Amino acid sequence: MFFITNALLGEFAGTKVFSLEATLGLSPTDLSFFGVEHLSFNLTAGVIAWPLVFVLTDIINEYFGRRGVRVISFIAAGLIAYSFIIIYITIRLAPADFWQLRVEEGERLNMNLAYAAIFGQGLWIIVGSLVAFLVGQFLDVTVFEFFKSKTDDKKIWLRATGSTLVSQLVDSFVVLFIAFYIGAGWSLSQVLAVCTMNYIYKAIIAIFSTPLLYIAHFAIDRYLGTTTEQASSEPLLDSETDIAPEKLN
Repeated sequence: MFFITNALLGEFAGTKVFSLEATLGLSPTDLSFFGVEHLSFNLTAGVIAWPLVFVLTDIINEYFGRRGVRVISFIAAGLIAYSFIIIYITIRLAPADFWQLRVEEGERLNMNLAYAAIFGQGLWIIVGSLVAFLVGQFLDVTVFEFFKSKTDDKKIWLRATGSTLVSQLVDSFVVLFIAFYIGAGWSLSQVLAVCTMNYIYKAIIAIFSTPLLYIAHFAIDRYLGTTTEQASSEPLLDSETDIAPEKLN
């Protein structure tokens, strides 16, 4: 539930772009990448929710493996696409006269235009976000399993943080490349520069969110006890007869 909820929130909250430095009361970072100067951390508000999605991906992968991540990723992508369809329909509903115009702090607001501007993301942004989400998820689980095969059940931080850093790198570049290089005509240098700034933020958050995985791992193991160990070591069904072993006695 938290996985899907945060994925949906990440999509719809992402229409707002905020200044991280101004929010924290700091001066603009003023970095330069790929020939683009005066870059600062102007991020989509979706970055608040997305880090938890990748933490939950690692938790799901830890206990349910690749199949669990694949199933819930397709479910989330399907629900995101369904949500965009519903929003598309609601945007085209005729607004009630008393709701459409509102005065806030002396300013006349057209609520219908504001609603369409906030929720009516462009087609390329929708396509880019869904493709990036699925590619990032499957890359995350692949890298996670690679590190786990090398370390067994040790070094949770390596497989969790390592997989997130790799998947977020691809996710950051794929979504902006599709949405703005293909869809909006941005220059390649501008896209790469903005992607780099986004990835720096996501990498920092991924590192600092690693303790959350340990806390979740501890809580789940404490709650389940040895149940998971017994379940993973004992087959649920007989491989030849497809009958539970206790039914054969």
